[in-house]
Amino acid sequence: MIRAFFHAEAERELDEAAGFYESRVPGLGKSFSAEVERTIRLLREYPAAGAPAGAKRRRVLVDRFPYFVAYERKDDSLIVLAVGHQKRRPGYWRKRK
Repeated sequence: MIRAFFHAEAERELDEAAGFYESRVPGLGKSFSAEVERTIRLLREYPAAGAPAGAKRRRVLVDRFPYFVAYERKDDSLIVLAVGHQKRRPGYWRKRK
């Protein structure tokens, strides 16, 4: 299984979204984080599972929540570029390296 690394902005997005959900319903933020982590574990095992989102980038939807994980495979690792809401600011993450 390949290793996964978070872009600093993607990590911030994950924390902010989890905090938002937790503020609405206790425990929901933890459920959100767990679902994102489950998605990333799947991608570490099957890095081509996401839909193409550019030449080298892919995107996969997070179950149970209106979020996606955008990522890029580099050598023996997976770089998580964004944990974004499906309906807000499409493509904002594409300039990240």
